[in-house]
Order: sequence, then C-alpha cells, then structure tokens
Amino acid sequence: MKNIVSGALAALLLAACGGEVDKIGRASTVFHMLGKNDRIEVEAFDDPDVKGVSCYVSYAKKGGLKEAVNLEEDASDASVSCVQTASYISYDEAAVLKPKEVFKRSASVAFKSQQIVRYYDPKRKAFAYLVYSDKIVQGSPKNSLSALSCSGGPKADLQTASLQPGQQIVGACVITAASGK
Repeated sequence: MKNIVSGALAALLLAACGGEVDKIGRASTVFHMLGKNDRIEVEAFDDPDVKGVSCYVSYAKKGGLKEAVNLEEDASDASVSCVQTASYISYDEAAVLKPKEVFKRSASVAFKSQQIVRYYDPKRKAFAYLVYSDKIVQGSPKNSLSALSCSGGPKADLQTASLQPGQQIVGACVITAASGK
C-alpha cells in the first residue's frame, strides 16, 4: 500500500514540473543481498520553457530492504549538466525571468525532495540550473550547478527575415523580448 501511495506521490511531483523524464542509465555502488543495490541514477529532461535545452541529472539512490518497503532516504548527493540539444535555443524572456522549478523528485517516503531550479541572467543571456535537496525541518547544503549561455554556441541558423516582431538573435538563441524592454 505504501509503495502505491509513494509511487503516486512521486508521479504527481514529476507531473507538477510539466516535463517528461527519460531514464538514461544507472551505476551500482553498493551490493545488497536482499533488494536492489545502492546506485547512481541518470535521467534526462527537456526544459519546458527553453526550447533546445536538455538537462541531465545524476543522483544517489539507496537500495536494500528499506527501498523494497519504500522506507529509504536517499543521500543529498546530485549533479546536473544542461546542454544545447537543438540547432538553436528559443525562449520568451518574460517566461524565464523568475526562477522556476523544472524538475522535482521524492527522495524519501515523506518530507524530503530533490529539485532543479532554473535561474535566468538577463544581462548575460545565460541560464543557471541548480540541483539541491530539502526537508521540511532541515535541508542540505550539498548542491550542483550547471550554466548555459546563449553566447556559448554557434550563431542561431535563422534568417533575420524569419524572426517575429519582438524577437532577436543573440548567439545561439532566438529570444522573444520581455514586455517593456
């Protein structure tokens, strides 16, 4: 019963982030005679507001009997790396100005979660993706950061004539300007 409730809660948390997560792989770290081994899981997802950016997250996952009965608490260790995965990146600047949670997963049966928050630096036309864990009472200072700049890739392969009003090309990005800018 707890497995069903926890599974539904995890699915609900992931659905709330608006993105589909793809399992990429795993690496076993500690052998357990009963239950799954401790491992590092690797998943990928596309940023829902920044077209052409995909993020890869790796995190520690506890196995053993506690996982079998869904009572494990995963370590707060995680890493994130975000990359350009299309010929150009496209986004509406107004939609990315405020920090946004783009990934979330449950890291224990209750009260602990791991999330990735996207931050936008309008001055540098760059994104920072921060992964960290928190608990209701006490979180962890362990974190990882990935940054991606519009200037870091090749120039967007578009003709100026194909731009919509209010759009501009900055390096590898096609940006729809925030209103009032």
